[in-house]
Formats: sequence, structure tokens, C-alpha cells
Amino acid sequence: MTDDARPELRASDADRERVAEVLRDALAEGRLDMGEFEERLEATYRARTYGELAPITRDLPTGTDPAPVSFAKEPVPDGSWSSRVVGGEGSSSGGVAILSGFERKGRWTMPKRFNCLALLGGADIDLRDADFADREVEINVVAVMGGVQVTVPPGVEVVVRGVGVMGAFEHPRDEGLSEPGAPRVVIGGFAFWGGVGVSRKAGRRSLKRAPQERGELLD
Repeated sequence: MTDDARPELRASDADRERVAEVLRDALAEGRLDMGEFEERLEATYRARTYGELAPITRDLPTGTDPAPVSFAKEPVPDGSWSSRVVGGEGSSSGGVAILSGFERKGRWTMPKRFNCLALLGGADIDLRDADFADREVEINVVAVMGGVQVTVPPGVEVVVRGVGVMGAFEHPRDEGLSEPGAPRVVIGGFAFWGGVGVSRKAGRRSLKRAPQERGELLD
């Protein structure tokens, strides 16, 4: 943070990621134990202003400020997680499939909570190229003799909490590793004689990111 930064100014996603990187280095060097690291990391992603970020790394070797912050607007590469967590209300709050079907796919904004009803019908919720209104979003499903398919890109954390009665909520077969800054998708609800499937596939925007950001190893 620059010397003239005012504590009440809003922090950006890039600012929070810089602080998170300082915490990861401190954990690797043994300056923080796992409990302290998790507590501070949670506080980092909750922080909304510079004043909330500053104390998090004050006792670490970066000095009295969390990490250098530039007030210049830097372009964020399309496809990066910073560019895809956009805030706002989302472009669609839900969908209903009764003896029919619906889909949400392509470039759209996933809201904080998306409600889905599939009654003798089917739904396709594709998040591969979507933006996200928040770092944690929820899909609430009611499937009665119907099916819902959720597709997420690599790097996104998926938590499945739904209950199935003569039905099922599937977990993605390939859990993979969640990436720094990636959103968390919580899938819950109820399935009766129906099912909710979850798969992980790369989309066009995922492929634009550098291999290092996707967690791939270079030769």
C-alpha cells in the first residue's frame, strides 16, 4: 500500500491476492502455523478496504503494509479469475424445467444463489465460460423425476450438499486442485427420483490462462 493510501478506500481482488501470496510465503517459511494461516487468509478474502487489509501482514517481513498496491488501473487478462469474479446481481437468478428443459451456458454471470426446478424435465447449468457474482456461489436444486447437469471449469472448488431420495447428487469424478482466486460452487437441494450430475471440463476462457495459472507444470 502506498503511503498516501487512505484506509477507507476499497481494495481490489488483485490487492487481496497480493496479501494472500505474502501469507503463503510466511506459511512456507514457518512464520505462520496452519491455523494462523487459514484465519488470516479468510480475513484477507473478507476484507473490503485497505484499512482491513493492513493489519493482516503487519508482523510479517513485508513491513507495516500488506503488500505494494498500485492505484493505476492495470488490465486484467480475460479468463483470469480476477476478471471473472465481477460482483453484481448475476444475469439470471434461476430456471424452471417442467416437462421441458432449460440451459444456462456461454458468457453469463452466475449469481450468488441460483434456484433450479426440474420436474419431469432437464436442466444444463454450464459455468465453464461464466463470470461469477461472488467468490462463493450456490446452486439450489429441486429435481423431481428430472435431471440437472452442472459443468464447472478446472480449478473451481465444488461442494455438494444435496439430498437424494431414490435419486442422487454426484460429486465430480476429477476433484482436481482449487486454484488461488477461483470461486467456490456449493450445490445443494433435493432430488426425488431424479439426479444432479457434476462434471469438470475446460472452457474457452480457461484455455486462455497461462499454464502456471492453471496449475500445470512446464518442461
